[in-house]
Amino acid sequence: MSDQPPAKPTRHHIWPITKRTLSKAWDDSIFSEAAQAAFWCALSLPPLLLGMLGSLAYLAPLFGPDTLPAIEEQLIGTSGRFFSQNVVSEIIAPTIYDIVRGARGEVVSLGFVISLWAGSSAISAFVDSVVEAHDQTPLRHPVRQRFYALGLYVVMLVCAVLTAPFIALGPRKISESIPESWDNVLQYGYYPALVIVLVLAVTVLYRVSLPAPLPTHRLLVGAVLATAVFLIATVGLRIYLTWITATGYTYGALATPIAFLLFAFLLGFAIMIGAELNAAVQEEWPAPDTHARRLREWIEERTDTRNGTNGTTS
Repeated sequence: MSDQPPAKPTRHHIWPITKRTLSKAWDDSIFSEAAQAAFWCALSLPPLLLGMLGSLAYLAPLFGPDTLPAIEEQLIGTSGRFFSQNVVSEIIAPTIYDIVRGARGEVVSLGFVISLWAGSSAISAFVDSVVEAHDQTPLRHPVRQRFYALGLYVVMLVCAVLTAPFIALGPRKISESIPESWDNVLQYGYYPALVIVLVLAVTVLYRVSLPAPLPTHRLLVGAVLATAVFLIATVGLRIYLTWITATGYTYGALATPIAFLLFAFLLGFAIMIGAELNAAVQEEWPAPDTHARRLREWIEERTDTRNGTNGTTS
């Protein structure tokens, strides 16, 4: 075997890496994994909104009486940028309005605790797919991984609750304090900022999902691919749904749930294909251990050495 370091990435590696990514994705049943993620996303949407809006019902009034309605408007408006109008008007918006009416009472009920477990199912599906893509499934017990996903969900929920008032009110306050000539800057800067936030969110998901995480900069390539695939696919799906509705061919009452499942399927597919790309790059050019992993190994080595010395002395 040669001890020479692997060749540096060049444009000639694009096609081999692409083939390896697609082959690995097929072997890992990317379509069934994406379908599973779509199912859990659909099942987790009401518990997710219950957890977030139920908590915000207590926190939002501290920022003013208009904060909670502004958050509702922001959620529905952001959803409209990804999902079709039918999905927003028939699934997401009614769910938000229904939950807000009884949100304060639900937070102190057993149903809210149960919703934490149900709401974390989608996060669990994403974590499972990322871990499987990197062949790290044996490194974490399935039961432990399920509770780990629950912990990630709770942390995500807390972050969402704490930042939602600022996200909802921030742009409005900024627009009130800047000249009107800058309104176009805010309007056209929204989408680039949204793309950056999506890339960072997917990168964090890849980073925290793995039992043996890769360096953060090595995960950006897959995160960019996942974001691009999701955005392009959702635009294409919205165009298709608009066209199919205009032709008169619909699925009746099932049209909206099917559309939501398709959007969720594309989200799961995008996250998994990005993880598969990161795994393919890692196989071709193995990354060094992260600083946290090296520190942990150093502590374990020192502990083992100290225990061995104590055993010899006794």
